[in-house]
Amino acid sequence: MSFPDGLLATPWDQTVFGFPTWEVVSPEEEVLVGLSAHPGHYTIKVDPLASTEMLHRHGFYYCDTLIEPFAARERLVMFAHDQVGVDFAPDKGAVLKLSHGAFHHGRFHRDFNLDPLLADLRYDQWVAQLCDEGNVFGLTFADDLAAFFGFRGNKIVLHAVAEHFQGKGLAKYLWSKACAELFGRGHGELSSSVSASNLAIVNLYASLGFRFRRPIDLYHRMVR
Repeated sequence: MSFPDGLLATPWDQTVFGFPTWEVVSPEEEVLVGLSAHPGHYTIKVDPLASTEMLHRHGFYYCDTLIEPFAARERLVMFAHDQVGVDFAPDKGAVLKLSHGAFHHGRFHRDFNLDPLLADLRYDQWVAQLCDEGNVFGLTFADDLAAFFGFRGNKIVLHAVAEHFQGKGLAKYLWSKACAELFGRGHGELSSSVSASNLAIVNLYASLGFRFRRPIDLYHRMVR
């Protein structure tokens, strides 16, 4: 199997990091052997119960475990607060200021081969794209922007609470409001993807009635 068979290019990551980036979608031995001749950054998603002996042999290292929170409409637990609101067209600059540096639990920040400042830029560009698509709610507390909530369809993709609102017990009110808005658009189920290491978010989803499925381990390799 010749390069780049078995690989899926990720040009959005290449634009940020400045070198070729790929997801290995067919992790056969012949594919992994061929990577050594092609500089770039590679990601493989594997079942947590699968053997990783071959991955380690070919230079891959563990970065993160993702789990999928999901909830049907009838399972959503609402936490009402009369000062919580939704801004359906929040200011893009304000959202980017709030979100910058908020995703340190992500696999790109945990990868010692990657510059964390570029990892921040990757998320900045993703948030900007969601804003341009109209797929961001601003969540307000007493008319002040307290959080943002990015989505595509029924998939919750990125979210963060402003630093000065953290630790005040507000997230469950903000998130349940945002989830109710998405359900109000006709979705029967909502889902997301979160790092298992981010216990605050895992516990938040659990408090809202979400359950969890489809764990996946993420391994990276850098070929210089």
